[in-house]
Amino acid sequence: MTTGTAPTRPGPPSPVALLTAAHGGPALAVAAIAGLLALRSDLDPLDAAVVTAAVLAGQLTIGWGNDLRDLPRDRAACRTGKPLVTGALPVGRVVRALAVAGLACIVLSALAGWRSGLVNVVLGAGAGHAYNLGLKSTRWSWAPYASAFGTLPSVVTLAGPAPAWAPLWMTGAGAALGVAAHLLNTLPDLADDERTGVRGLPHRLGERLSRTLAASLLATASLLAVFGPAGPPPAWAPAVLAPVAFLMVLTAAAHGRAPFRAAVTVALLDVVLLVAAG
Repeated sequence: MTTGTAPTRPGPPSPVALLTAAHGGPALAVAAIAGLLALRSDLDPLDAAVVTAAVLAGQLTIGWGNDLRDLPRDRAACRTGKPLVTGALPVGRVVRALAVAGLACIVLSALAGWRSGLVNVVLGAGAGHAYNLGLKSTRWSWAPYASAFGTLPSVVTLAGPAPAWAPLWMTGAGAALGVAAHLLNTLPDLADDERTGVRGLPHRLGERLSRTLAASLLATASLLAVFGPAGPPPAWAPAVLAPVAFLMVLTAAAHGRAPFRAAVTVALLDVVLLVAAG
């Protein structure tokens, strides 16, 4: 394996590079899930916007923190898709962005109410940083994802006029989606991670078992989204479950980042189902 610092090359404009370093796609997807959940809740539009923005700010800090923490490993693995590795983005700029986003997360979370804010900062963003700072290399690498995704619905429900924890089925669905996303997101980097000392749960399970477990968790989350709410499931639920089934097949057969993107899409479909069902 070739090691060392990847050669510096011209990078994308700074806003694009910053978004890339923040793992912008997943961050925006998680914020979209929070926004859809807020739409389903009894929050007024301003409170819904505050909660969504607080979640987004926390997710951005996790992404930037991850790339800063992993910079030596990414350089050793010559991951040229990382702006910090290529030199397209100075480290200092990411540190400043992380500080601003962290402050925004705290302020916006406080505005959403202390219950919602505490869950978002500690069990959401805090869990993500615990993953970055060491849990990713242990058998407990799944726990921060279960915490962050499982408590995301409660970030919304605890911000409402009658603060309450989200129903258990909704928490379970979120946790299942989070762990599935973790397993699938790690698959493309299994070999490089092991060479640089990272051995989380997916590395210990291996690719085949990780894929199987992820597909099972996606199915579990989707079934909870359909049958968890009180009352009979809507008649159109099979129309949502059909593409979910296709995406689960994709997680078992595709390579690269496609399985992770499929997991994120399943999460969005499940939340859309909840919103449409009212």
